Amino acid sequence: MNLPALLALLAGAAIATQASMNARLGVLLDSSMWATAIVFGVSFVAMLMMALASSLQTPDWSGAINIPIYLWFSGGLLAATGVGLFYYLIPRMGLGPMMSYALTGQLIIAIISSHYGWFELPIKPLTLSRSTGVIALIVGIVLINKD
Repeated sequence: MNLPALLALLAGAAIATQASMNARLGVLLDSSMWATAIVFGVSFVAMLMMALASSLQTPDWSGAINIPIYLWFSGGLLAATGVGLFYYLIPRMGLGPMMSYALTGQLIIAIISSHYGWFELPIKPLTLSRSTGVIALIVGIVLINKD
């Protein structure tokens, strides 16, 4: 297994772990929205400290005016919606079912956005093999969640 694939697995494990922990925070606070706000606040501070401490080149802010306005806000709004829904749904559905449905939604959007090259991503056309994989994934989700 190559390093990017290993890091992707680690990222997935981190997302599942933090989602379950933060869903519990939402239950204890009796508010998934407050849990989401707290988590994003901590995330902001942590990322700001890492960005300031990193040796990476800082962005060229002079070109920032040319970046489409939706790119400044849409990612954060979608993240808040997705994360907030995770924290709301995990205590109601359980971690496994929630993650299986969420992963399916992510993969379907990834397949579509890759096919069309949204946001200047590399284009990977939808093939018979990929379509079969999506169908197999949906069948798998049904089987995973069958009582």
